[in-house]
Amino acid sequence: MKNKWPYLFVGILFGFVFVKAEIISWFRIQEMFRMESFHMYGVIGSAVVVGMSSLFIIRKFNIKTLDGEPVKVEPKTFQKGQIFGGLLFGFGWALTGACPGLLFAQVGTGATVIIVSLLSAIAGTYFYGKIKDHLPH
Repeated sequence: MKNKWPYLFVGILFGFVFVKAEIISWFRIQEMFRMESFHMYGVIGSAVVVGMSSLFIIRKFNIKTLDGEPVKVEPKTFQKGQIFGGLLFGFGWALTGACPGLLFAQVGTGATVIIVSLLSAIAGTYFYGKIKDHLPH
């Protein structure tokens, strides 16, 4: 698809939703990890329900991508590394108050200290790309 403007528009809209829902707030994230508030669990749970419903509808009605290609979701096999990766992800999220999905929205609201987390995420992704062929997948 040559026209990327719809993706930019949806990304910006998604950022506004993040801000209005307060899920980019460091305080909301800390409340979640301290189990002091249901807010973030409700947002995450709603996202899971929407994702499951969307996949069901896509499969039932054989909905295609904007390019006309079928939507394929490959089955995943469990690996013990997913536990370690999930724990590492959770610890990083709890310590920084930023998950990768929120980084750009947080920087966009003026939380410039999050640039450290953003650059760290980019460096980690680059490093994984360099060593992934040597990991036991």
